[in-house]
Amino acid sequence: MAITVSLVALFGLVLFFLLRSKSLGYGSAFVAMMFGFYLASTGASEPMNDLTTAVVNALSDL
Repeated sequence: MAITVSLVALFGLVLFFLLRSKSLGYGSAFVAMMFGFYLASTGASEPMNDLTTAVVNALSDL
């Protein structure tokens, strides 16, 4: 839960700055997509949450 809220805030902040600087490319499209999945909590968010959890766990094990 805490990781999801943090990621929503992080992706929202990054998306805000990317849109403000008008640098719309593949990176900003990815950030916007991730922000949308976490914010809307659609059916596709469960695999994204699983992937994020796996990455966070892998990074903490390093």
